[in-house]
Amino acid sequence: MKKEIEKYFDRLWPICRSLTGDGNRETLKILSETVDLKITEVPSGTQCFDWNVPSEWNIKDAWIKDSSGKKIIDFKDNNLHVMGYSEKLHGKMNLEELTKYIYTLPEQPGVIPYLTSYYKSRSGFCMSHKQFKKLKKDVYEVLIDADKNPEGFMTAGEAVLPGKSEKEILFSTYICHPSMANNELSGPLVTAYIYNELKKNTDRRFTYRFLFLPETIGAIWYLSVNGDELKKKLHAGYVVTCIGDRGNFTYKRSRIGDSISDRAAELVLKETEKKYTIEDFFPTGSDERQYCSPGFNLPVGSLMRTRYGKYKEYHTSADNRDFISFKKMEESVRKYLEIIKVLETNYIFINTSPECEPQLGKRGLYPTIGSQKDTSDFVNAMMWVLNLSDGTNDLIKISEKSGLKFELLAEAAGKLSDKGLLKID
Repeated sequence: MKKEIEKYFDRLWPICRSLTGDGNRETLKILSETVDLKITEVPSGTQCFDWNVPSEWNIKDAWIKDSSGKKIIDFKDNNLHVMGYSEKLHGKMNLEELTKYIYTLPEQPGVIPYLTSYYKSRSGFCMSHKQFKKLKKDVYEVLIDADKNPEGFMTAGEAVLPGKSEKEILFSTYICHPSMANNELSGPLVTAYIYNELKKNTDRRFTYRFLFLPETIGAIWYLSVNGDELKKKLHAGYVVTCIGDRGNFTYKRSRIGDSISDRAAELVLKETEKKYTIEDFFPTGSDERQYCSPGFNLPVGSLMRTRYGKYKEYHTSADNRDFISFKKMEESVRKYLEIIKVLETNYIFINTSPECEPQLGKRGLYPTIGSQKDTSDFVNAMMWVLNLSDGTNDLIKISEKSGLKFELLAEAAGKLSDKGLLKID
């Protein structure tokens, strides 16, 4: 898996993505090789609650040349050199005039900042502050060959893996950043390989929905069309972002705070990780703030590694291939699959023989020699499951109360169910 993720990363890395445009289409076309994506083109101007889908933006070229014709910066070298959604620009200007169009990050002088101006018309270039300080008084020629089409489209991708139940688990990620590794490509790639692995197992309890959207406006549009259905069907959900660096896992809870999404993710981290961070919901960040807005309040959290805004490379050219780890991205896929396994096997059971403990020995569930140490954990697990299976506790809650591993409890519940001592509520 690691080598495949790396291969797709290298193909996706050079593409200039934004809220709209051909870069997004190319990205989804490549991802369609591993995810069975349904592509939707949403017309510019489409109203989505208090928002409208913006004009489609495409850029062909951009650069700054000095008076000798030497390119000072070139969009083709790094697509962060142009502020996202810049207006068309061509002309000559002196250094003082040029400075009005240049954005840098003085506190991190060696990196190119990532900036956008989606909803206010601007033109701008981004460069490292070190490079900016070296600019001399001169006459510069500038070019931004970009177009905004009010009759264009926003492109969205969706895939569904049906399960036995119409209840759904959602994975949502975004495809709107240009060449940034952790804050952009880790999310779509990890999501794609969660899909890829889940597709191999056709015995799915839940239906799984995967969304590849431009951040914010994409989720707002999707909720404007499908939000009522999600409120009826969504069992759990996660926004997948910033999941490819070498940091420890961070889990941001849903607005609900103790939703099944939160409880499953936190259980897995507790059982499998020595160091991790749990954060309560806050109404900024990625698309969880749309899914968790008060009108929907969906059970959507986000499992990340180093959370957005918490690493110095965030939204800069330093968020590059060297910053991420393909091994960690594969591990992130596996971690989400562990959460899925918990969700798939987490039931509320009813003890069918609640008057005192049932006779396990005659059912072959109890050791015939007392006090065998190697069987005590499993017997203990059966006792906990039988005692707390009163229709109010799911297996996650039983794990929390007993301190026993979820997997052991699930195995015990399976054995008890086979013998008719438990039924699913």
